Amino acid sequence: MPLEILMPALSPTMEEGTLAKWLVKEGDTVSSGDILAEIETDKATMEFEAVDEGTIGQILISEGTVGIKVNTPIAVLLEEGESQKDIPAKTEQPTPHNTKIDSKPAPAFEPGPRAPAASKSDTGDRIFASPLARRIAAQKDLDLAQIKGSGPHGRIVRADVEGARPQEHATASQDRAASPAPIAPASDDQIAAIYADRPHKEVPLDGMRKTIAARLTEAKQQIPHFYLRRDIQLDALLKFRAELNAQLHTRGTKLSVNDFIIKACALALQQVPAANAVWAGNRILQLTPSDVAVAVAIEGGLFTPVLKDAEQKTLTTLSAEMKDLATRARDRKLAPHEYQGGSFAISNLGMFGVENFDAVINPPHGAILAVGAGIKKPVVGPDGDLTTATVMSVTLSVDHRVIDGALGAELLAEIKDNLENPMAMLA
Repeated sequence: MPLEILMPALSPTMEEGTLAKWLVKEGDTVSSGDILAEIETDKATMEFEAVDEGTIGQILISEGTVGIKVNTPIAVLLEEGESQKDIPAKTEQPTPHNTKIDSKPAPAFEPGPRAPAASKSDTGDRIFASPLARRIAAQKDLDLAQIKGSGPHGRIVRADVEGARPQEHATASQDRAASPAPIAPASDDQIAAIYADRPHKEVPLDGMRKTIAARLTEAKQQIPHFYLRRDIQLDALLKFRAELNAQLHTRGTKLSVNDFIIKACALALQQVPAANAVWAGNRILQLTPSDVAVAVAIEGGLFTPVLKDAEQKTLTTLSAEMKDLATRARDRKLAPHEYQGGSFAISNLGMFGVENFDAVINPPHGAILAVGAGIKKPVVGPDGDLTTATVMSVTLSVDHRVIDGALGAELLAEIKDNLENPMAMLA
């Protein structure tokens, strides 16, 4: 019997992807391990291997198609002795969410009592409900506008109306009338209409940009951020870095300030172990190693590759590993395990001249450190004299569900102390 080749889940968070390129065609013979196609996930383009051997009997999804849900059939594999005649004449396939589909009129007749096919709430918003839910609502004299749907996209289903009582929703209707209705945000089409007469270019969203938008919207809506700021004097670090780089020059190694920041944060997570934690919904997970993620800007988005066991690694090892991860991130060649996980992240915009900023926590991390540029500033010295120093401003964004204020302040103090006493990090 012909086998369906399904859209694979190439990462734990993948829900849909783009079939970037087919590497086989109908009639080709394939074996287990052969590369069938290139699949673009929300983070990278990855190769998809055959699991079984046989002949490609039919390609169901053409290359370049976006928004293909995981487990959607994309091709048919014929086993030995089978031909295209054995393929079912028609296989109904789920349609990718952003391809156009022809709408068909609903049946003209449906047995039994029925509520109107489409209704609107008092605010003019359309109410989505299944036909069965509408019939039950009509029989029980329920106002669908007062019922919250539990189906896909808020659709009202049978279970929502079966247990509802008319008087409950009448009271809810009175409460709604007593308070002003919330103003609905402008729709995508309404926003586009505002700029219809202005020259512009429409940039479609790829998988990465959609994921960034979804995760950071989730972060700002659901994570109770609070922010802690400190100024860190870098003069001792810059001098120590120059001395190390002079010694490492013959080995072709050059340490950056960011390498010291990674090491300082990794050690601080060991010095304040309660802050080395992530939010896991109904629990907090406190990690033993310091797995530090570092934001890397790429065209169209960013990656946060994770340096695992960073507290155990030397500065030169961290530097080499970070350079490798950053290079492969820009080429979109990272494997999922290289950018997932970690409890803490670093976002450094100092090289762009940004003095300070507030970073958004990347869930489920407990905190993220926003690093600004090192700038010469007047400071008061230990003896009270006015002098100058290279000062770097940092902001720690903290998830209050995981880390309380005093604990966050303790973590930031350790990061500051590590950076202002860099030789101690090598002890």
